[in-house]
Amino acid sequence: MVAVSILVLTVGCRSPLRPCAIDAHQLIQCDQLVDHQPQIQRGQPRKILDAAGWVVGIPSKLILWDRRAENHRLGPETEEAIARYLESNGLTSVRVRLNQYAPRDDWRRLVANKSVAAPWRYTLGTVNTLYETIVPGRLFGGDHYNPFTNTIHLYSDIPAIALHEGGHAKDFARRKWKGTYAASYLLPLVPLYHESIASADVFAYLEASGTVDQRREAMRVLYPAYGTYVGSAVGTFVPRFSDPIYLGSVAVGHFWGRYEARRLTETISEF
Repeated sequence: MVAVSILVLTVGCRSPLRPCAIDAHQLIQCDQLVDHQPQIQRGQPRKILDAAGWVVGIPSKLILWDRRAENHRLGPETEEAIARYLESNGLTSVRVRLNQYAPRDDWRRLVANKSVAAPWRYTLGTVNTLYETIVPGRLFGGDHYNPFTNTIHLYSDIPAIALHEGGHAKDFARRKWKGTYAASYLLPLVPLYHESIASADVFAYLEASGTVDQRREAMRVLYPAYGTYVGSAVGTFVPRFSDPIYLGSVAVGHFWGRYEARRLTETISEF
């Protein structure tokens, strides 16, 4: 069964994760979400809370093999990366929270986000925002984008992850039926589509305006990250072997990401 997962990932790796910019020439955003507050906001340092969050994030550090995953200490490089991405793509209504817990503002944004139909906002959107409120990422981590509040929540000091979440925001910005598109994420295998779009846009963005080191880092991080979704998707069909399938997919993601990073280095060195 692990072989099935590995096959799915290796055969499809170059296709779903190849550089492909999201076509967002016509964005459907909500003017009510553009306010006088800073677009990127940072939570105040809390040594005990952030240390506890660092410990809770150990599984993510192991999965991505990166100590910066869910370390709750985001540096200027990550902040600058997502700021440049949002500006270059005209994503003016997106809020970014760097290790910040601000449920009151999140609920306000949920109500104000008229770009998502009310039936979706007050059902699935309410559930999502309620979860963020009672299970705060400030402690439990979990970098993600909430399409119902149009907010990116970051807890990892990894620029590639910040860009990936920005890719989700850009993908949703071009969707007319945002709520339906968000709800489709709950269906089997659909997350692979959503995640591949966001990561492929990151690779295209860095190919156009990033450095070689940034491109290599993105490969080493986003390939195994995509492997987690492949493992989860395949594991739902064979739950008895879900754990080895998941771990196998992550391992293949690490291998393939490092292979692509090394191949990029060799290609550049030839010129």
